[in-house]
Amino acid sequence: MSLKRFQRKLVRVLTVLVILSILFCLGLYAYRSFFGFTYDSSLFGKNLAAGVKADENITNIALFGLDTREGDTQSHSDCMMIVTVDNTRGKIKLISLMRDSLVNISEHGEDKLNAAYFLGGPSLAIRTINENFGTDITEYIAVNFEQLVEIIDALGGVEINVETTAELLELNRVIRDYGIEQGKEFSGVEETGLQTLDGVQALCYGRIRKGGTGDDWARVERQSIVLQAMFTKVQSMGASELIGLMQKIVPYVTTSLNPTEIAPLIVGAVKNGVPTLEHARVPLDSEWNYYGASSEYILYDLDVAADHIHEYIYNDVYPGETASDSGTDTDTSNGPLGGVDYDEPPTAPPTTDDTSSSGSTVDPASLAEEGGRYDPATGDYYDSDGDRYYLDESGSRVYY
Repeated sequence: MSLKRFQRKLVRVLTVLVILSILFCLGLYAYRSFFGFTYDSSLFGKNLAAGVKADENITNIALFGLDTREGDTQSHSDCMMIVTVDNTRGKIKLISLMRDSLVNISEHGEDKLNAAYFLGGPSLAIRTINENFGTDITEYIAVNFEQLVEIIDALGGVEINVETTAELLELNRVIRDYGIEQGKEFSGVEETGLQTLDGVQALCYGRIRKGGTGDDWARVERQSIVLQAMFTKVQSMGASELIGLMQKIVPYVTTSLNPTEIAPLIVGAVKNGVPTLEHARVPLDSEWNYYGASSEYILYDLDVAADHIHEYIYNDVYPGETASDSGTDTDTSNGPLGGVDYDEPPTAPPTTDDTSSSGSTVDPASLAEEGGRYDPATGDYYDSDGDRYYLDESGSRVYY
């Protein structure tokens, strides 16, 4: 082989190597930029008790909102949703599961649903949902509430309607408490009405449940309102804005989905345009009762709830409706993101424990909610969020 011919071959080989190196670097950059989330492979080989996937065009994912404080090594899942990506109907459905639901947790007995994440992380939490509600979940996405602040700020804030004075007062109280907890001072919300809330304000809006603002039922609805506002903001963005947003958001997400699973999931979800976002909650009004010495649990028929979930996910029948009600009707005023009036109390009466009417003296400490405590020195209680209250003559909580 002549020297010139050898040189030409060498140049071609080196050129190919340079191109491959550039492509590799670009691919690595793209991976880190767009898939720079925290990937959790711990579910591999775990028994998640997942049912058989009923429809290849429908994917169910568990969404956990965590309230992990500094120094915590474990956390309860304060927000639990089933996220359904329905490629057939072009929808993303969010189903909220009440955190205080009384369920059976494998090898731990009966407890609140949100205790599963604390006891065994995402794998036990997913297994608990699958076993109690008959779902086929094998993947999850988790976002810490602290990280939600960064995500919403990256969006430039979200539009939220602070409807009542009670909401406004409680929202500003939670913002103040959050500031004390973080050692910082955050701006409060000045008035009711539709307005742009920043990350801290929106986070605190999704946390409020006291001061006559609807308890945990209303908090679940507000969490869905925040998610809807985020989704609406994303819909208004152009391609370049979305790329920049993705680069900002992904570092705050932990998921068991790997890039090869995420890409087709996104493509399928948007193949027919931007999907519709819907929200539902189980149990339904009138299908549950409070249970326990201090009404700390939510008790309902899990089989009935499982039927609601299955019908909604696979047959697109909104919980509380029938197949004929759903049909082709597009009016969702009484359905998705509009099915809960949290200015009114949920329509199920609280039940009292049989021992409370026996005439015997009740230990005040036994009336503290799970995760909370009683202070015998002052006679005050602290709930699971650390907020102080006392019980009036009727046994109702009054917060300071």
